[in-house]
Amino acid sequence: MSADCLFCKIVAGDIPADVVHETETTLAFRDIGPKAPVHVLVIPKEHHADVAALALADAGLAGEVLAAAAAVARSEGLLTDGFRTIFNTGGYGGQEVFHVHAHVVGGAPLGPMLSPR
Repeated sequence: MSADCLFCKIVAGDIPADVVHETETTLAFRDIGPKAPVHVLVIPKEHHADVAALALADAGLAGEVLAAAAAVARSEGLLTDGFRTIFNTGGYGGQEVFHVHAHVVGGAPLGPMLSPR
């Protein structure tokens, strides 16, 4: 846990969240600024700054985050039409909260992966 991390505070119960899925090691909750009809964040309860750091530190936990993302997609009804799982990493990658998190987005056509330059 990191005392000044927003997501660690959510895991600790200090900040409320609309939780949609939880395991012993992961937590999934609705994004407060959704970019699609379904926009859920999936995090490990243990603090890791980004997906690269998580993969290097604990590949098993990284797999658990992916399994939780798949469970969220299934429970949110996204498997038939498809969805996107996104890990933003670092400033250039658009990461805003430096606690690794997967965005599970779907529920409507999402358009191109990247905006044209």
